[in-house]
Amino acid sequence: MDASKVAVVVGTGPGLGNALVGRFAEAGMRVAAVSRKGLAGKAHGDLVRGYVCDATVGEQVRNVFERVADELGPPSLVVFNVGIWDRGGIFEISEELFEQAWRTGCFAGFLVGRAAAASMLSRGSGTIIFSGATGSIRGGAEFAAFASPKFALRALAQSMARELGPKGIHVAHVVLDGMIAQEDSPSESLLQPAAIAETFYQLHRQNRSAWTHELDLRPSSEKF
Repeated sequence: MDASKVAVVVGTGPGLGNALVGRFAEAGMRVAAVSRKGLAGKAHGDLVRGYVCDATVGEQVRNVFERVADELGPPSLVVFNVGIWDRGGIFEISEELFEQAWRTGCFAGFLVGRAAAASMLSRGSGTIIFSGATGSIRGGAEFAAFASPKFALRALAQSMARELGPKGIHVAHVVLDGMIAQEDSPSESLLQPAAIAETFYQLHRQNRSAWTHELDLRPSSEKF
């Protein structure tokens, strides 16, 4: 049990976001569930508190981390699980859409990752996990607006891991290679949120002598 420890999940809601919040609360952690609209979906008991934040706005990100530290305590685990899924040909993607995809999928990751690292640095410990996707390593046709920020987020995670690892902060990037079920289901063709959340939690529990930086998760039926 991780009683007395604090987790922050930025990007909550149906599917993986709720599953992450639930798994960390199950481990006894106090959990800050952060999203644009606040806590929604399944109830997770007294250990969970909702926070409203637009992760693309630096001041809001700084403020929410300050509030979490004051109200719950300094976080030992932070997950960035924000992104938008937009599909369109290169001539169909507007300039505004491409910029917003980058701000949401990468720039927000920088803001959250920086705030998370700042809250952990003085203690010399903590875990920061970024949710990636197939688009993190392969840009598909009509997925330029999705893959570009995912590629960049992966580079951000690599740079942060190399800088912060020697300072005791574990930075990991998880490639989610497949479609994620909105809620847990018996389908073996979809990534199950609870199974993903378990992997994230185990990354946090790793001994620092054998840290994983990147791993990929996919259903057994997924081609790769």
